[in-house]
Amino acid sequence: MAEKENSSEAPSLIPSLPEDVIIDILARVSRWEYPTLSLVSKQFRSLVASPELYAGRSLLGCTEHCLYSALFEGETRLLHWYTLCRKANGNRILVPIRSLPTLTLSESLVAVGSKIYVFGSGIAKTSAYCIDCRSHTVEPLPSMPVPISYIMADIIDEKIYVMGCLDEFENYVLIFFNTKTHMWEPEILKPDMEVPGERHQTFCGNYVHQCMVLADKMYLGLSPTRFSLVDDPAENIWREDDMDIMRSIKRATACVIDDMIYYYPRYDQDDDDILVAKYILTYDPKRRCWGVVKDLRKLFSKMKKFWCVHTVNYGGKLAFFYCKEVKNYRRGRDVESKGETWCVEISVERRQGEEIWGKVEWCGQVLVADSGLMNCLNVMV
Repeated sequence: MAEKENSSEAPSLIPSLPEDVIIDILARVSRWEYPTLSLVSKQFRSLVASPELYAGRSLLGCTEHCLYSALFEGETRLLHWYTLCRKANGNRILVPIRSLPTLTLSESLVAVGSKIYVFGSGIAKTSAYCIDCRSHTVEPLPSMPVPISYIMADIIDEKIYVMGCLDEFENYVLIFFNTKTHMWEPEILKPDMEVPGERHQTFCGNYVHQCMVLADKMYLGLSPTRFSLVDDPAENIWREDDMDIMRSIKRATACVIDDMIYYYPRYDQDDDDILVAKYILTYDPKRRCWGVVKDLRKLFSKMKKFWCVHTVNYGGKLAFFYCKEVKNYRRGRDVESKGETWCVEISVERRQGEEIWGKVEWCGQVLVADSGLMNCLNVMV
């Protein structure tokens, strides 16, 4: 009889609490747990996606770093959105976000707070939009001041610097989007085609294939004449980068943490198809020198024949993604090859003698699919 009485007890009292109290409780819970909480009831499913919940998280200082990835899928030739989630056993997994629009290979992405800004394509246009990662919704941005193509963008001091072409690599412009006012600045800069410097480099006939912000300066890499430029926003003058940083690195395999570049040297000199480097490089702009992240030999000794490396600043840690092929997936009598995406979370610290040391905090497979990681961004939600 007692067992029957216990089994008929009322369920949890939380759903009977006022909604604002439930939101206050949920705001203090890690976002990693939200997928599980959304299964509790329709009310919870609605609350974990509500703007009020994320406003509460922000006010309470409970926001967290989350990784969003754009993966190229061969069948559609488009990029599809995924987010890195934690499973109950502590492992991670990349989960598709079906509600977000697909991307092309030529769009430029910038993460600011809880939003991802999407600019441009290979066709000159003025439209742009941002993704709100709290609700996985899309918000159109005001039209750009001029139609531009082949865009590269990054952020300095709450302004997104957007550089693109007015025509086929002959006339570049630099425009600015204010993330606080959500408006374009009226100023349109046209950098001099001839860049001051001993080598007399020029924008003309070259396209900007990558950019990076380091110590509040914007660095550009240009091709096919491979050279790099640096701009101090306070002066608005492009100069030759005498260290040629962007000539040496690929943006996808490099990221900035605490004003230091962390870079995986992508290709072996003898085989451009296989990544074999067993180290991660660092660049210190103050000391103007390169170094190697110490204590990662054990990690790289286990990694064989991998490619499609991406690095990202993950809340002060280094998230290192890579892909490898596995041929033991069966479909009926056939054996198929599938691509595995792996993620490594590495904490980094500076020790005596200015050396940078790394510690692997987690490593594991996060996706099995015929797709390749093309971009990865860190947002706060």
